[in-house]
Amino acid sequence: MPWILNLLYLTILIILSPWLLYKAATTGKYRRGLSAKCRGDASHPLLTKSWPGPTVWLHGVSVGEIHLLRHVVAACKQRNPDWRIVVSTTTDTGFDEARKIFADLPVIWWPLDFSWAVHRALEGVQPDVIVLGESELWPNFLRAAEVRKIPVAVINARMSPRSAARFERFRFLTAGLFRRVSLFAAQTDEYGERYRRLGAPRVLVTGSVKYDGAVSERTNTRTRDIAQRLGVGQMFTPAMTEWGGWKNAPGLVWVAGSTQAPEEELCLRIFRDARKRHPNLRLILVPRQKDRFEEVARLLQTSGIPFARRSQLTEPATAPVILVDTIGELGAIWGLADVAFVGGSLDGQRGGQNMIEPAAYGAAVVFGPHTWNFKETVARLLEHHAAIAIQDGAELHAKVLELLGDEALREKLGAAARAFVRSQQGATTRTLEALESLMPGTDNVKEAA
Repeated sequence: MPWILNLLYLTILIILSPWLLYKAATTGKYRRGLSAKCRGDASHPLLTKSWPGPTVWLHGVSVGEIHLLRHVVAACKQRNPDWRIVVSTTTDTGFDEARKIFADLPVIWWPLDFSWAVHRALEGVQPDVIVLGESELWPNFLRAAEVRKIPVAVINARMSPRSAARFERFRFLTAGLFRRVSLFAAQTDEYGERYRRLGAPRVLVTGSVKYDGAVSERTNTRTRDIAQRLGVGQMFTPAMTEWGGWKNAPGLVWVAGSTQAPEEELCLRIFRDARKRHPNLRLILVPRQKDRFEEVARLLQTSGIPFARRSQLTEPATAPVILVDTIGELGAIWGLADVAFVGGSLDGQRGGQNMIEPAAYGAAVVFGPHTWNFKETVARLLEHHAAIAIQDGAELHAKVLELLGDEALREKLGAAARAFVRSQQGATTRTLEALESLMPGTDNVKEAA
């Protein structure tokens, strides 16, 4: 079986190689870590040192999953200081963020699912338990872990209706994937039931770890620091021209985060209209993907609205629009928002992004109709009158203007959102209790494996 998958992977790589080479040459993507991924190189200075306790390998695909693991790792260190923790990731941005967040831990590249790479990586890490953040099920990796009797857990597990339908359609091929996972710690009962139907041997509903990681105090150090850097701590208002002649004055902040095309263009049209009613309004625009930063910068240049790029700031910004072309700062930036639009929810492709963070800060949260990645969270926020769901760009336009003009409504939505997020916290503790049951020497290892 492994050699068949190896052949399949090699065939796919050969077919895609012209495109991959083009992307590598034009964007720099797929270059870093390629050799380590292909060879399964898990070498790291910290892994050469002996360790008295068990080793836990935690994996997060990209930045979002790495941020998720941050809270799990912190709690893990406190509860189990004898565990050696190794972190892996797949993307360039995830790797950079992991090295920054987990500077005291071994951070390695996740191996490509070739049998030789998987075997070498497992030999290098020698894990007692493998923990996957939300997803990333690869057949050769799971089979190799099973042969070595290493339990694999998926935490904060979720499965959209689309994914469940695809797995059901090809169940004769995918059933083994789910049977080889010792534990799925699912976010909701609905997600848990989908995993059970697909053959998962052990499913626990632990809730979403993302609630535990959500910061609710706007005075936290990271938000205060980014406020100073972006010049939001001292608002400005135009005096002599439409966009120029600034002087100190209070104002409103609208954050549009994790945006996809064409959401940025829509937000700029709304912002231009909103500035006529609220001349002190600032827009902080945070595209979801790093490779779209230049595209959004060109869009802003074409719009004629003065803007500042976060990466180029040497002093607090005074421009009405700030393009955040950096990675890993959105979590703190949500703490600046009076109104928060969560992107990836209007294009019908992404299924929404994390609305828990702006809700925790007490922002007035708005998102579009395509939020299947956070279906349960959306349902609960709407049930508690803690957010607003809009259907299209026209409705977003109307709701943003309404919220900017109604302070009482903003405060009511924000208070309900913050209270809801705080009521949901505790999933990290339940998740760690489940992971502890997989450790060698516990009775549940055989049951889960």
